Amino acid sequence: MPFTPAGGPPQVPPPSREIFGRMGEAAIFRMLSDFYAELGRSPIRPMFPGELEESSKKSARFFVQLLGGPPLFNEQHGPPRLRARHLPFEIDESARLVWVGCFETTLEDAEAKYGFPPEHLEGFLVFLREFSKWMVNRK
Repeated sequence: MPFTPAGGPPQVPPPSREIFGRMGEAAIFRMLSDFYAELGRSPIRPMFPGELEESSKKSARFFVQLLGGPPLFNEQHGPPRLRARHLPFEIDESARLVWVGCFETTLEDAEAKYGFPPEHLEGFLVFLREFSKWMVNRK
Protein backbone atom coordinates (compact mmCIF):
# COMPACT_ATOMS: atom_id res chain seq x y z
CA MET A 1 0.00 0.00 0.00
CA PRO A 2 1.46 3.40 -0.96
CA PHE A 3 2.67 5.56 1.87
CA THR A 4 2.78 9.36 1.99
CA PRO A 5 5.30 11.01 4.31
CA ALA A 6 3.67 13.19 6.96
CA GLY A 7 3.77 16.92 6.47
CA GLY A 8 3.94 17.03 2.68
CA PRO A 9 7.01 17.88 0.64
CA PRO A 10 10.01 18.87 2.75
CA GLN A 11 10.41 22.62 3.04
CA VAL A 12 14.07 22.80 2.08
CA PRO A 13 15.72 25.59 0.12
CA PRO A 14 16.50 24.60 -3.47
CA PRO A 15 20.15 24.39 -4.46
CA SER A 16 21.81 27.57 -5.65
CA ARG A 17 21.12 28.38 -9.28
CA GLU A 18 24.71 29.66 -9.47
CA ILE A 19 25.83 26.03 -9.66
CA PHE A 20 24.92 25.73 -13.34
CA GLY A 21 26.85 28.88 -14.22
CA ARG A 22 29.98 27.47 -12.62
CA MET A 23 29.66 23.86 -13.80
CA GLY A 24 27.88 24.06 -17.13
CA GLU A 25 25.70 21.49 -18.82
CA ALA A 26 28.41 19.01 -19.82
CA ALA A 27 29.74 18.68 -16.26
CA ILE A 28 26.25 18.11 -14.86
CA PHE A 29 25.65 15.38 -17.45
CA ARG A 30 29.01 13.81 -16.50
CA MET A 31 28.14 14.01 -12.79
CA LEU A 32 24.80 12.25 -13.37
CA SER A 33 26.45 9.61 -15.54
CA ASP A 34 28.86 8.89 -12.68
CA PHE A 35 25.97 8.86 -10.21
CA TYR A 36 24.08 6.30 -12.27
CA ALA A 37 27.23 4.18 -12.50
CA GLU A 38 27.21 4.18 -8.66
CA LEU A 39 23.53 3.22 -8.66
CA GLY A 40 24.37 0.39 -11.06
CA ARG A 41 26.71 -1.08 -8.45
CA SER A 42 24.24 -0.60 -5.60
CA PRO A 43 21.60 -2.87 -4.07
CA ILE A 44 18.85 -0.68 -5.57
CA ARG A 45 19.96 -1.27 -9.19
CA PRO A 46 16.80 -3.35 -9.89
CA MET A 47 14.69 -0.23 -9.27
CA PHE A 48 16.14 1.31 -12.45
CA PRO A 49 14.81 -0.67 -15.39
CA GLY A 50 16.57 -0.53 -18.70
CA GLU A 51 19.71 1.25 -19.76
CA LEU A 52 21.18 3.34 -16.96
CA GLU A 53 22.86 5.79 -19.32
CA GLU A 54 19.50 6.85 -20.75
CA SER A 55 18.14 7.27 -17.21
CA SER A 56 21.18 9.36 -16.30
CA LYS A 57 20.54 11.69 -19.24
CA LYS A 58 16.92 12.19 -18.20
CA SER A 59 18.01 12.97 -14.64
CA ALA A 60 20.76 15.26 -15.91
CA ARG A 61 18.17 17.27 -17.83
CA PHE A 62 16.28 17.70 -14.55
CA PHE A 63 19.40 18.73 -12.63
CA VAL A 64 20.50 21.19 -15.34
CA GLN A 65 17.12 22.87 -14.92
CA LEU A 66 17.16 22.70 -11.10
CA LEU A 67 20.68 24.12 -10.87
CA GLY A 68 19.98 27.19 -12.99
CA GLY A 69 20.28 26.07 -16.59
CA PRO A 70 17.75 25.91 -19.40
CA PRO A 71 14.48 23.99 -18.84
CA LEU A 72 15.69 20.85 -20.62
CA PHE A 73 13.56 18.49 -18.55
CA ASN A 74 10.32 20.42 -19.02
CA GLU A 75 10.95 20.77 -22.76
CA GLN A 76 11.45 17.04 -23.26
CA HIS A 77 9.39 15.41 -20.51
CA GLY A 78 6.90 17.98 -19.19
CA PRO A 79 6.67 19.12 -15.57
CA PRO A 80 8.88 17.10 -13.19
CA ARG A 81 6.06 15.89 -10.87
CA LEU A 82 8.76 13.87 -9.09
CA ARG A 83 6.61 12.09 -6.53
CA ALA A 84 4.11 10.96 -9.18
CA ARG A 85 6.92 9.77 -11.46
CA HIS A 86 8.42 7.73 -8.62
CA LEU A 87 5.20 6.11 -7.36
CA PRO A 88 5.50 3.04 -9.62
CA PHE A 89 8.73 2.14 -7.79
CA GLU A 90 8.67 0.80 -4.24
CA ILE A 91 10.89 3.27 -2.40
CA ASP A 92 11.37 2.75 1.30
CA GLU A 93 13.71 4.56 3.70
CA SER A 94 16.46 2.01 3.14
CA ALA A 95 16.36 2.55 -0.64
CA ARG A 96 16.36 6.31 -0.13
CA LEU A 97 19.49 6.07 2.01
CA VAL A 98 21.25 3.97 -0.63
CA TRP A 99 20.29 6.54 -3.29
CA VAL A 100 21.59 9.42 -1.14
CA GLY A 101 24.77 7.44 -0.41
CA CYS A 102 25.40 6.94 -4.12
CA PHE A 103 25.06 10.69 -4.66
CA GLU A 104 27.37 11.44 -1.72
CA THR A 105 29.99 9.07 -3.18
CA THR A 106 29.66 10.70 -6.59
CA LEU A 107 30.14 14.14 -5.07
CA GLU A 108 33.41 13.25 -3.33
CA ASP A 109 36.00 15.62 -4.84
CA ALA A 110 33.20 17.22 -6.90
CA GLU A 111 35.08 20.48 -7.33
CA ALA A 112 37.96 18.75 -9.12
CA LYS A 113 35.81 16.26 -11.04
CA TYR A 114 32.99 18.54 -12.17
CA GLY A 115 33.88 22.09 -11.23
CA PHE A 116 31.17 21.98 -8.55
CA PRO A 117 31.41 25.22 -6.54
CA PRO A 118 32.50 24.11 -3.06
CA GLU A 119 30.55 26.86 -1.30
CA HIS A 120 27.31 25.36 -2.67
CA LEU A 121 28.06 21.66 -2.09
CA GLU A 122 26.63 21.37 1.42
CA GLY A 123 23.41 23.14 0.42
CA PHE A 124 23.05 20.77 -2.53
CA LEU A 125 23.57 17.75 -0.28
CA VAL A 126 21.03 19.05 2.25
CA PHE A 127 18.54 19.49 -0.59
CA LEU A 128 19.13 15.91 -1.83
CA ARG A 129 18.89 14.42 1.65
CA GLU A 130 15.73 16.31 2.57
CA PHE A 131 13.83 16.33 -0.73
CA SER A 132 14.47 12.61 -1.28
CA LYS A 133 12.32 11.94 1.80
CA TRP A 134 9.30 12.96 -0.32
CA MET A 135 10.03 10.11 -2.75
CA VAL A 136 9.56 7.46 -0.04
CA ASN A 137 6.28 5.70 -0.83
CA ARG A 138 6.51 2.43 1.15
CA LYS A 139 7.00 1.76 4.87
